[in-house]
Amino acid sequence: MMDYMFKTGFLSTNAPFFMDIVTIIVALLPLLIFIATSFAINGKYKSHKFAQIFIFIVSVIVVGYFEYGVRIGGGFEKFAKDSSLPYHFLFYFLIFHVFIAITTLLLWIRTIYYGLDSNYHFKLSSFSPTRHAKMGKKLSRWIILTSVTGIMVYIFLFMF
Repeated sequence: MMDYMFKTGFLSTNAPFFMDIVTIIVALLPLLIFIATSFAINGKYKSHKFAQIFIFIVSVIVVGYFEYGVRIGGGFEKFAKDSSLPYHFLFYFLIFHVFIAITTLLLWIRTIYYGLDSNYHFKLSSFSPTRHAKMGKKLSRWIILTSVTGIMVYIFLFMF
């Protein structure tokens, strides 16, 4: 049923197809966040809200797709054995990336909550959504870091 996931990918590496898909989406994530943020900067708050929530949901689905592929595909050990880099380096770098990704996910959930909460209070009073904006700036840096470390994991596993 999902055999296509494990065929050779399209990025000219020995990575499976699903890893190439996930890596492309992860690489595009900072750009998508920048576009969504530009909606808010230009006063298009409904577009900003829709885009941010949509990107978040797609990201969660992509993580699920990735997890499914890794688990069915033999796990990290299977992918790491073909790399010329030491296993311990790959493992600890993966732990570093996972820590960053989980932190990013938690910040993202909190930022969305503050955005929805400030939107609610903004309608009721003169509440300023600055907490959401500050969290959004911090979150953007974490998303970039997650994206960069995710791409590095891909490079370490499938290009070295």
